[in-house]
Amino acid sequence: MLSPASTPVRRSASYQILLVGLLSLNFGIVFFDRNALNFLMPFVQPELRLTNTQVGLLASALSFTWALAAFGIGKLSDTLGSRKRLLILSTIAFSLCSFMSGIASTFALLLGARLLMGAAEGGIMPISHAMIASDVAPERRGIAQGVAQNLGSSLLGSFAAPVLLVAFAEAFGWRSAFYLAGVPGIVSAILLWFLIDEAAPPPKAAPGAAKTHGIMDVLLQRNVWVCVVLGVLLVSYLVICWAFMPLFLTTMRGYSPDVMGWLMGTLGVSAAVASFVIAGLSDKIGRRPVMIVMPFVSIILPLTALYYQGPAWMMALLFFIGWSMNGIFPLFMATIPSESVDARHVATALGLTMGVAEVLGGVFAPSLAGMAADASDLSAPLWIMFALAIASGLIALFLDETAPRIIARRS
Repeated sequence: MLSPASTPVRRSASYQILLVGLLSLNFGIVFFDRNALNFLMPFVQPELRLTNTQVGLLASALSFTWALAAFGIGKLSDTLGSRKRLLILSTIAFSLCSFMSGIASTFALLLGARLLMGAAEGGIMPISHAMIASDVAPERRGIAQGVAQNLGSSLLGSFAAPVLLVAFAEAFGWRSAFYLAGVPGIVSAILLWFLIDEAAPPPKAAPGAAKTHGIMDVLLQRNVWVCVVLGVLLVSYLVICWAFMPLFLTTMRGYSPDVMGWLMGTLGVSAAVASFVIAGLSDKIGRRPVMIVMPFVSIILPLTALYYQGPAWMMALLFFIGWSMNGIFPLFMATIPSESVDARHVATALGLTMGVAEVLGGVFAPSLAGMAADASDLSAPLWIMFALAIASGLIALFLDETAPRIIARRS
C-alpha cells in the first residue's frame, strides 16, 4: 500500500489543462510527421519506383523502431524519474528526421530516415501519458488521456496533414512538403521547455508494503495483456489504412489527390471529436462497453471505401462515423493499463502495450497487406481491416472494468 505522506499533490486545474493541451499539440506534430509519407505516397511512389510491398515496408520500418523506443524509453523514464527532458529531446530528434525524409533519393535512404524517425517518436506517448497519470486528477484521466493522444494527432496528423501536405506537394514538390513537416516540432520543443514542469514523482510504498518487481508486476495483469492484443489488432487496422487507403482511393476509385486529401482529412476530424466524446463517455459509463462496441462501428470505413458509389460528401460522412473508433485508442493504450498497474510502473505498462502493438501490428501488418495487394489488388488491405475490426470487438469482451466512477458505484 502507499503511505499517506506519499500521496501525490495534484497540480492546479489551469496547469492540468495547459499540460494536456501542450502534450496533445506535441503528439499532433508527431503524427503530422509520421503520416506525411502516407499522404505524399502518390507523389513519392512513382518517382522512387516503389512497389506496394516497399510501401508496406516503409510503414513497418517506422513502426518497428517506434515499438522499441516506446518500451525502452518508457522504462528509462520510470527508472530515471525524468519525463520532461526525454520528451523534449525526442521531439527535436523526430523533427530532424522529417528533413532527412525530404532529401532521400532512393528506397534505402527513405527507409533509413523512417527507421530513425520511429526511434525518435516512439517514447513520446508513454512519457506523455505517464505525466498525465501523475499530474491530472483520476476522475478526469480518461478524457485527459483521450485529448492528449487523439485531439492534436487527429487535427494535425489526420486532418491538416493530408490537406496541407498534398497542396504543398502539388505546388512545390513532395520533398518541400517534408521540410514543412519538420518545422513545428522545433517550436513545440521550445514551448515544452518553458511552459511545463517535471512530472510529479510517483508515490512511494509505505514501509513494510509488498515489494513490486516492475515489468513482472505489469505482466501479471490480465487487462494489460488484453490491451496488448487489442493494440496489435487495432494498430494493424490503423497503419494499413494510412498506408493503403490513399493509394486505393486514387488508383482504384479514381479520386483526384485533392479529393483523396479531403476524404482522409475527414478521419482527422472524426478522431478529434472522438477524443472528447468516446473517451469522456468511458469516464461515465465505463471503459469496457465502449471498447466492445466501437470496433464493430469501424467496419463501416473499409466497406464504404470498397462499395459506396454516391457523392463524395456522403462518403466523407461515412468515413467520419467509421473512424470514430479511433476514440478508444487512448483507452487500451494508456487509460486501462495505467488504471490496472502500480503507479510506479505506469510508463513501463504503457511502453509494453504500445511497443508490442507497434511491433506485431505496425511492423508486420502493413508489409503483409502490401504483399496481399501485390498478389491481388489494393482492395486486399481493406478486407484485412474489416477482419481486424471484428476480431477486436470480440477480444474486448475479456476486459475487466477500471473506470474509477464505475468501480466506486459498484463498491
